[in-house]
Amino acid sequence: MTYWQRWIWQPQTAWLRRATFQLHLWSGIGIGLYVLLVSVTGSVLVYRNELFRAATRDPIIVTGPGPRLTDEQLTRAATRAYPGYAVIDLSRGRNPDQAVSVSLKSSTDVKVRLFNPYTGQDLGDAVPLGIWLVSKLMELHDDLLAGRTGRTVNGVGALLVIVLGCTGIVVWWPGIKTWRRSLTVHRNVGWQRVTWDLHSMIGFWSLGFILLFAASGAYLGNPEPFQDLADRLEPPTDANAGTRIVDQVIYWLAYLHFGRINGIGIPCSGPGLCDWTIKLIWAVFGLAPAGMFVTGAVMWWNRVVRKKLKRMSTRS
Repeated sequence: MTYWQRWIWQPQTAWLRRATFQLHLWSGIGIGLYVLLVSVTGSVLVYRNELFRAATRDPIIVTGPGPRLTDEQLTRAATRAYPGYAVIDLSRGRNPDQAVSVSLKSSTDVKVRLFNPYTGQDLGDAVPLGIWLVSKLMELHDDLLAGRTGRTVNGVGALLVIVLGCTGIVVWWPGIKTWRRSLTVHRNVGWQRVTWDLHSMIGFWSLGFILLFAASGAYLGNPEPFQDLADRLEPPTDANAGTRIVDQVIYWLAYLHFGRINGIGIPCSGPGLCDWTIKLIWAVFGLAPAGMFVTGAVMWWNRVVRKKLKRMSTRS
């Protein structure tokens, strides 16, 4: 039997499969928590627009005796309320009775507060807590709360997820006689086998989405190398300006990362059932890496850590 035949019929006996399994195992352990983080936050942020709308509160409308305060009077009221801060912006709404948004800055901090236009009373944060939380969740997913450095780390992490996906499909292949069994979860086989079946099934059916999310995440984290490669493959000229295939590929690679198809006509235009269906699909498959991490961690604990703890207990 040739090596290729053995790979097709009995892959478990092939050295390449065993080596790939080790690479897949330790790569998963190394970036598992990172994968869990970006997977869960990414699925939630498919609905970021809906979350922002839900967190947006109605404008605060106030009335009071006497005339409304001038900008200078509101500025003095704000600086009295926050010593050490200077007003850098003051914004009034279309409704003259609407609370006035005042931005203040110190040497180390920036505040945006609402003030009563009649009395100068501080009415609280201009940015609702829900808006702040969603914004921080976006920062956590996009750059790990670390700015440009975090985006770079995200790009590298996405490349490692591609490695996990490619090695995972090699490890998944059970042989030509039994490959269909790895597409579903079987009953009455014990929890350890169920965990393996879940890991294999999720990985197979979600592989395309995982590679899409990882490749687009690598681009969004570090777009310059992708653009340099595109320029090498199809150098920009006056003749192909705006029509390069590589530009279209990069555009769709980035656009499909977010799962917000609404408004571009494929497959639907405008809010409605189609738009919600696409978002639901993206959100569900966005959780696939998290599912892979959880099932993989359970298998690793059972096969490696638990056995080591048992041997140590026996020796002691």
